Amino acid sequence: MVLMWSLVLFVILTGLLYMLGVNVWIGSKAVIDRVSGQNWQPPKAVHPSLAAGIRNPAALKMLYGIKVTLTVVFFLVAIPLTIKFEVKDTSRIGALGGAAGLGFFGPNWMLGRLVKRRHKHLRRGLPNALDLLVVCVESGLGLDQAMMQVSKELQNAHPEISQEFGLVNLELRHGKRRAEALRNLADRSGVEDLKKLAAVLIQADRFGTSIAQSLRNHSDYMRTTYRQEAETRAAKIGIKLVFPIFFCILPALFVVTAGPVVVRIMRDLLPMMNNM
Repeated sequence: MVLMWSLVLFVILTGLLYMLGVNVWIGSKAVIDRVSGQNWQPPKAVHPSLAAGIRNPAALKMLYGIKVTLTVVFFLVAIPLTIKFEVKDTSRIGALGGAAGLGFFGPNWMLGRLVKRRHKHLRRGLPNALDLLVVCVESGLGLDQAMMQVSKELQNAHPEISQEFGLVNLELRHGKRRAEALRNLADRSGVEDLKKLAAVLIQADRFGTSIAQSLRNHSDYMRTTYRQEAETRAAKIGIKLVFPIFFCILPALFVVTAGPVVVRIMRDLLPMMNNM
């Protein structure tokens, strides 16, 4: 009876996951076309696999395949475990559903971690990239050549920002307009600072202002922003240290300072008071 209900639940979950996968697959077809170069148009929202730096044409198919595979595997592994530990029927359904949900949503969590790590590396390498851009532009290079040179120079130190600038150069070589390539950079990376940089360069290119001066002003603005963020994080350190100090350091300090006195009182004073 338990096995029959488990199989019924498995069929229902598989059907639901199949319908959900079909809907998500249809919505992500535009991303696959973009990666493969077929009917390419910048989407309004970039799939996390692109934001994580995974640009294999089969990346989305592999992601959904992993999600379905882990869902089935976790569900099948959970069935004998619930029988072995004699889980009740009501709790067994919840455990099986939780195992299937873990297999389905676990890859999304891992992908989100990759996206956050890549965003962190992009923000860390952007100040150096801006400085190099300013130097290259002020030395007489055009913006396209400057971005190419920055991509080469930062290939080892900051490979993420180097890869993004390299993709911009590839798009420009294939005939895309500079504004479109910069918008694609902003959409593809998903980093707010890169979006601001792309907007500054697009505006400077559109209105004919000095790109070198625009880059220098934006570099000063970003340095001020980063300094303020660092000051904000430094101001929060005192508050964040209250709980570790209170729960970890103060008990140990109390034991070290007051412990010998308490032991001496219990060993000498209490017996003396009992004898009186």
